[in-house]
Amino acid sequence: TLSCGAGASGRAMEAARRPVRVLCPALCRAFASHGRRLAPERGAERGDAAPSRVSRFCPPRKSCHDWIGPPDKYSNLRPVHFYVPENETPLEQKLRELRQETQEWNQQFWANQNLTFSKEKEEFIHSRLKTKGLGLRPGSGQKATLNAEEMADFYKEFLSKNFQKHMYYNKDWYKRNFAITFFMGKVALERIWNRLRWKQEKMSS
Repeated sequence: TLSCGAGASGRAMEAARRPVRVLCPALCRAFASHGRRLAPERGAERGDAAPSRVSRFCPPRKSCHDWIGPPDKYSNLRPVHFYVPENETPLEQKLRELRQETQEWNQQFWANQNLTFSKEKEEFIHSRLKTKGLGLRPGSGQKATLNAEEMADFYKEFLSKNFQKHMYYNKDWYKRNFAITFFMGKVALERIWNRLRWKQEKMSS
């Protein structure tokens, strides 16, 4: 599922339970659900390079469907490989390119956000343990950890610091999806019109 709150930073939102919740719409899975196929989860098909890189899975050549790939390593979102039909109209092309660009934008945002979350979490834990004079647990060889109440301080601080960023993200997310929905309606009307015109031409010939 292309969950917009994917990854560690998404889980932090739930852990903090602050009154003002950041809305993370799941509309993306509804906008392109028709005709999708799920790609196999194979590590060899994943791109482990830069955070901006989407998984490099490749659907079968003769496929006539959109394909959902394995979760991206950094964003935890499943990328979609969009099918390009031979008789694609300019309006259908516009819709597909808009969906592709939105997917890349969404992948990049959550990849960066999750990496930032993980880095700051480690720094917070290290700082707190250092203040307590803790490192490895005596005799166990295991690294000391913080309890849930202590980690709640980090989640609250992280959410507060990134609140504005998430608000801008949600605003852009809704704008993009309204645009996608608008073009989906235009494409649907175009297909209905072409089908009716084809039937009229067939009846008159």
